[in-house]
Amino acid sequence: MLAFKNPFGIRFKLVFLSSFLLVIPWLGYQYILEMETYLRRGQEQTVLGIAQALATALNERPELFDEGVYGPATSTEDLYVYPVFSPLSLDDGAIVDWREYQQYEVEYGAKDYLSTSLAPVRLQGNEDSLKFKSMVGEHNGSLYAYFKVKDDNLVYRSQTSLSVHRSDFIQISMLSKQGNEINRYVIAPHEPEYLYPFRVADDYSNPIHEDRISGQWYETEGGYEVELQIPMDMLGDKLGFAIFDVDDQQNRGINSVVATYRSEDKENLGSLRLPTPEIDRIVAGMGHNNSRIQVVDRGGRVLLTVGDIQSATGLQLERPADERLSGNKAITYVQEKILNPLYYQILSKPSNDFIDELYSGVRREGAHIDSALDGMPFTQFRTLTDETQTRLLEAAHPIVAGGEVIGAVLVDQNMNGLRTFRNLALEQLFNTILAVMLMVTLGLFFFASRISSRIRLLRNQAEGIIDESGRVMNTMMPSRNSDEIGDLSRSFANIVERLSQYTIYLENMSSRLSHELRTPVTVVRSSLENLSMINSNDESKIYIERAEEGIKRLNLILTNMSEATRLEQMLQTSEKEKINLCHVIYGCVEGYKLAYPESVFETELTDQPILINGVPEYFAQLLDKLIANAVEFSYSNEPIVVYCQGLRDHAVVKVSNAGPFLPEEMKDRVFDSMISIRPQEKQKQPHLGLGLHIARLIAEFHGGRISAENQTDREGVVISLVVPLFYR
Repeated sequence: MLAFKNPFGIRFKLVFLSSFLLVIPWLGYQYILEMETYLRRGQEQTVLGIAQALATALNERPELFDEGVYGPATSTEDLYVYPVFSPLSLDDGAIVDWREYQQYEVEYGAKDYLSTSLAPVRLQGNEDSLKFKSMVGEHNGSLYAYFKVKDDNLVYRSQTSLSVHRSDFIQISMLSKQGNEINRYVIAPHEPEYLYPFRVADDYSNPIHEDRISGQWYETEGGYEVELQIPMDMLGDKLGFAIFDVDDQQNRGINSVVATYRSEDKENLGSLRLPTPEIDRIVAGMGHNNSRIQVVDRGGRVLLTVGDIQSATGLQLERPADERLSGNKAITYVQEKILNPLYYQILSKPSNDFIDELYSGVRREGAHIDSALDGMPFTQFRTLTDETQTRLLEAAHPIVAGGEVIGAVLVDQNMNGLRTFRNLALEQLFNTILAVMLMVTLGLFFFASRISSRIRLLRNQAEGIIDESGRVMNTMMPSRNSDEIGDLSRSFANIVERLSQYTIYLENMSSRLSHELRTPVTVVRSSLENLSMINSNDESKIYIERAEEGIKRLNLILTNMSEATRLEQMLQTSEKEKINLCHVIYGCVEGYKLAYPESVFETELTDQPILINGVPEYFAQLLDKLIANAVEFSYSNEPIVVYCQGLRDHAVVKVSNAGPFLPEEMKDRVFDSMISIRPQEKQKQPHLGLGLHIARLIAEFHGGRISAENQTDREGVVISLVVPLFYR
């Protein structure tokens, strides 16, 4: 009986069970998300602590928030520098970036004419022919300035001119860092273009290009506009700007000069004044370079900005060089091309390419600012609505003087640092878990393969012990392993050994019984023969005859019991020869016609010789058993057909008879020893069910196989024998 093959073996089950290890990455992911929540709370408290520390330093300092300090500057020598909240573009074609700061611009005109060596006295004429508006701001270590100049007649420097003072130009005068001299720089373009300033001497000779100063010159209706950017580390304490006007294209003499200062000396040159110098020093002393810090007044106007929101991550995180796996290209390729794209299906990469529109204004608004100005510290998270979806952490703390709130300190950070930390932690966690899972899965797979192979070996040994007829053919080698499978193997080996001994005992029992019973049977037979010679009455003769008949039957049984054993011993020593199977069958059938005159025999034999390698006497004995079985089960007057044909490389012999069907459950057992399916009335004859068993032994001796099937076209049974042909 074929066993059902389960497609889900031990290896599959172990691999399936190991797949539940996938819950570990999920648990790790949840753990890191929870850790991120605690870190976010900690960062929130840190930011609020920074705001509180700065507010404490600014408390009870109302003079720092004097409204008059932050009003539009008057036209004096001093230059008021206002905070600029983002880098200004110098090549956008206009000064539109300044529109939020133009409320602080200062106008210089007729009253600000300057006497110089180039223009000793102011020329008489229209006082409105030359004037300008200007504003100065500071951002991230650079001084920005713009000039809107009204000039009726623009004169640019000639392309071939080596001098820089014979056209309209702007002069920058600044006190050196050492404070012992005044440096002069001239901007005199050939046309509206990017600026190329020159450092000049007192007489404007020996111009030297200064690339640290940059800017742009735009031509407008009725004049021109100029934007400048000057590094703060170039500047001393004094600074001034002057606009020189030339109207005559021929002689190129200076008509007039308008400046931010009266006299070009160290005493009268304008000073740089920041509206919040004291606040600057306090905030700079805190040294928080990884946060954006702003100070606002009672009206929400920004007085000071330190830091940039794009770089204010709160955490300084960078992947170490040794963790970038640059030395192993294969691992780097797997990490960057396979793992990271997979990870970032659920993770999001932080981006610094975002713009906070609320940050770029002159005034700040928000719930946290309103709360701080009401006297309550407040923190909040805000998510930008752009593509980056950046989260910002904002904290505000009130500044108090005389029991009243005079302003607030704002400390802002983006959460990109924390997101980067989370992503790095998740990458490491996932990499570690994947490596562990891979090793565990491979280990379980090989372990399951080992167990599976040992179980299969045990199964193959068990199946090879007993042949199709149920006889024990081999022994089982016990395993030396000390585990459960080893114990099972040793138990099977012990069972097989005992079964083999019992099978040998059963196989030899018939010959032993035959040997042991023949002597008493002989004694009884001789006694009955002697008794029959003595005169006796008729009644005693009847009993003597019955006893003799029983002795004959008992002797026949003993003969049959020993026949199979003797045949197996003889088959082991017999030599085969080439025989013509048709001749053997034909001769046997002719003998059967004489032996069974009441039965009808028909043959279907080929005219071609069918040669096999065998023993004629044994094959005839095989036919005897098949014919005897067919005669017993055939209906009266129904023929017994003997068929023999060659089929490819085999000879096929069939013996069929018309009679009762063979029970389905007996088809595979009729050739076993001691199996009989004869009806009750047939059992009066001595029969042990060894005939077809002997036929199977002879068939296997000739390398063939024998089987029994019910006929399909009529009632009856056909026994088929397939024997390989003889080839030399």
